[in-house]
Amino acid sequence: MDLDDAYANAAHIPGADAYPPKWAGLAAAFRQQARCELDLPYGMSPRQRFDLFHPNRSAKGLVVFVHGGYWLRFDKSYWSHLAAGPLAHGWAVAMPSYDLCPDVRIADIGDQVAAAIAVIAARVPGPIHLVGHSAGGQIVARMTAVRPGASWQRRVGRVVPVSPVADLAPLMRTSMNADLRIDQVEAMAESPVHLPAPTMPVTVWAGGAERPVFLAQAQALTDAWGCDRVIVPGLHHFNVVEGLADAQAALTLAVVRQGGTAA
Repeated sequence: MDLDDAYANAAHIPGADAYPPKWAGLAAAFRQQARCELDLPYGMSPRQRFDLFHPNRSAKGLVVFVHGGYWLRFDKSYWSHLAAGPLAHGWAVAMPSYDLCPDVRIADIGDQVAAAIAVIAARVPGPIHLVGHSAGGQIVARMTAVRPGASWQRRVGRVVPVSPVADLAPLMRTSMNADLRIDQVEAMAESPVHLPAPTMPVTVWAGGAERPVFLAQAQALTDAWGCDRVIVPGLHHFNVVEGLADAQAALTLAVVRQGGTAA
């Protein structure tokens, strides 16, 4: 198998080039009308910033969305409109950026996101639900592993990895690894499939029109953790996450669900 092609989403999505500018435009328009605080720091580097979106009432809790891009691209500014769904249900939504490879390692990115959640959690009381897309799915799944001193972990009530990269080992055989620099030790430590199954509810989410390797990744995490899995027919890697912009979309309802009931 040509793993470069297998993990090349854009090459197999019609009109793929139009998606990033579309996301950026929708996100910018949403920030203009949302109740939000922008570019709040959680660390020292310029990218260690988060945006925090507030509902029009006291927040039920906090949803943290972690973006993807193979740990190599994008930032929080592309995804602001995806806060709309959880906000409509009364949840605050935070979106952190993080430093990118090759400037840092994937393990470092996980540490940065954990630091971001700690800072955000101190601002927003209540339960914390985590949702991440693609590489962000790996990151939020990685957040389920016990971190000494991370008191916010006790508040995590649900995790939804969307199209996650759950096993990093195959990426070692792609050209991306020149920048990702994944080795055997990091692949074992940072792959959610090798982590203990978490105690909180997890729903792995993916599109039925994903590349086969992403469907396999979703299945691998489901099998490793014994958790729920939802495959949405017809959706591909770029539009599978867009349901978060819609309050009544199945993905939004899965993210805000508490105790088995949609909030």
